[in-house]
Amino acid sequence: MDENPQESVQRWTSKRRAALVVSILKGETSVQEAARRHGLTVAEVEDWRDKFLFGAENALRSRPRNEEALKDEQIKRLKQKIGELVIDNDILKEAMKGRPLGQGTSDE
Repeated sequence: MDENPQESVQRWTSKRRAALVVSILKGETSVQEAARRHGLTVAEVEDWRDKFLFGAENALRSRPRNEEALKDEQIKRLKQKIGELVIDNDILKEAMKGRPLGQGTSDE
């Protein structure tokens, strides 16, 4: 990939996204560096990397799953993550019960 800071890419085609992800996987750049260099968010680059790896795993299966099955699997994983976050949120709410809003942890 080009070393120019804030490199401008007119359109992020799948081929360009794949080339960026491959450079990250090869260790030529980091997710954070790639995001900064191209004016992208870290989350955006991480999403591309995750999709790339997920697609690669499916491509290497002896019987690749069809697109619908892949979407169903991704929905299942996302629902699991939402469930985990809801539980974490409930635990935090319970821990904060009875504490005044904005109360710090320092002893005054």
